[in-house]
Amino acid sequence: MIKVGIVGGTGYTGVELLRLLALHPQVELRVITSRADAGTPVSQMFPSLRGVVDLQFVHPDAAHLQQCDLVFFATPNGIAMQQARALLDAGVKVIDLAADFRLQDIASWEKWYGMTHACPELVREAVYGLPEINRAQIKNARLIANPGCYPTAVQLGFNPLLEAGLIETGSLIADAKSGVSGAGRKAEISALFAEAGDNFKAYGVAGHRHLPEIRQGLGRVKNQEVGLTFVPHLTPLIRGIHATLYGRLTREVDLQALFEQRYVNEPFVDVMPAGSHPETRSVRGSNRCRIAVHRPQGGDTVVVLSVIDNLVKGAAGQAVQNMNIMFNLPESMALNIVPLLP
Repeated sequence: MIKVGIVGGTGYTGVELLRLLALHPQVELRVITSRADAGTPVSQMFPSLRGVVDLQFVHPDAAHLQQCDLVFFATPNGIAMQQARALLDAGVKVIDLAADFRLQDIASWEKWYGMTHACPELVREAVYGLPEINRAQIKNARLIANPGCYPTAVQLGFNPLLEAGLIETGSLIADAKSGVSGAGRKAEISALFAEAGDNFKAYGVAGHRHLPEIRQGLGRVKNQEVGLTFVPHLTPLIRGIHATLYGRLTREVDLQALFEQRYVNEPFVDVMPAGSHPETRSVRGSNRCRIAVHRPQGGDTVVVLSVIDNLVKGAAGQAVQNMNIMFNLPESMALNIVPLLP
């Protein structure tokens, strides 16, 4: 059994981790930390876990995380980098669901996240946890930088085209929409029902924190910088990301066959039939990414539609997928979840 600890279990990604790990046959949940809610039963805060998770939240100072085999950080940016070194030195593997280890360029990270990095030497060691790209490296890693939600949807949509050298790399466009849960479980005016409901808006057009992460990931495919315009939008949904991706083709190709062949052995990427339009609700609650590829009017622009649940494949589910790979377990263990409908 894998002895697991979760740091910061009171947010949306934390409760999603609990939901998935509680029923994992090879996981023993040992400790869940919270400074503000120490002593509170998990099921009191999250009634959905009543009868499933019997633990109480523990203050980090009393958590004894070094006794775990693996620790997930479901915390705000800047927390994992403060604690990762001590855990790794104690032989504990770490998966960070925040952004502390995602960007290899430390100066860029400090610019976008507005703080000094506490352990830049670990950034070089961290493996970017997108299994469809880095499965071999994840298997032998002790520190995983779990990808962001937007970057997951965008990279899975663009990567087959970049790998095959089929699109111009200087003018990529990612037009992405997210549900309100992507902003986290906190009191914020923009996330109030009366503000987000019956409304639709773009944000972060001048620059979003996920932009350098997406550029880094796409650039690694071609070993060169890519030109990307990324515009996120907030939708009146609780869960879900829909990314509409645009690229200019450089040669003729059977796009449907390309995507089907690229993802034929990927358990959590579903390439839909030609002409499909995947919906966010078709992946809600699941670790699946559904993709459809189009070539409008037979022109030279390719349009890729990519949908995920931002809390599962975009966060907690992908983290569990990485854990399974790291501990040589079946990759889909505890993740074969049928999406919720309606």
